[in-house]
Amino acid sequence: MVHINRYFIVVLIIYIFFFITSVWAEERFIDNRDGTVTDTAAHLMWAKEDNMGDINWRQAEVYCKNPPIAGYRYNNWRMPTVEELKRLYDKNSSGYTTDCGLHVHIHPIFQLSCGWVWAFDNTAISAYVFNFKNGNQYSTLMMEKKYYRTLPVRTLE
Repeated sequence: MVHINRYFIVVLIIYIFFFITSVWAEERFIDNRDGTVTDTAAHLMWAKEDNMGDINWRQAEVYCKNPPIAGYRYNNWRMPTVEELKRLYDKNSSGYTTDCGLHVHIHPIFQLSCGWVWAFDNTAISAYVFNFKNGNQYSTLMMEKKYYRTLPVRTLE
């Protein structure tokens, strides 16, 4: 009887370990049900959707300062950096096909309408876009806008 109890305890401990680690892994991204997603690993809050249309870098900058989400409750929205966008890319994800036809690798909690997202990183006339199809960043002119989107982010306090 003692042997069975030890076996039961070991199985229970293993079950609890796998349950806790799987729950923790699933909770990296939390849908706040207000158009935002909390990234618990990076301590950031993201817009759940991009701006849903072609946009140049300057337009993206303006949009990110006051996006139409979360009832305008927060005033510290901004454009993401390339490094922040890279952390959202998941090459192991099956991904999904966006409205513009590009297959992207990002957690499905986020809804991108196309796969190229502007980053804050820039020079005088060029800036970076991040490609969620292949996980690469590209430098392009700030005035370009075909297929480029923006995804507002804010740092959690």
